Amino acid sequence: MNKKVLMIAGVAMTALLGGCANTTALEESISNLGNKVDQLSSEVSSLKSEQGALSADVKDAKAAAMDAQAEAKRANDRVDNVASSYKK
Repeated sequence: MNKKVLMIAGVAMTALLGGCANTTALEESISNLGNKVDQLSSEVSSLKSEQGALSADVKDAKAAAMDAQAEAKRANDRVDNVASSYKK
C-alpha cells in the first residue's frame, strides 16, 4: 500500500511540476534573444565593412599627402636653384 501511495504521489508531483513550467514565455524569450543576436551580428558585419572602407580611404589620403610633400620639396629645390643662380 505504501508503495502505491508513493508512486501515485510521485506521478502527481511530476505532473504538477511539469504543468507549472511556462514554456511559451521561455520560447518567446529565447526567440527575442535570437533576434537580438542576429541584429547585432548584422550590425557588426556592416561596421566591419565600413571600417575596411575607411581604412582604405586613410591609406589613399596618406599616399596623397606623401606625394604632395615630395612635390612641394621638389618645387622648393627648384626655387632655391633659381634664386641661387641670380647674382648682382
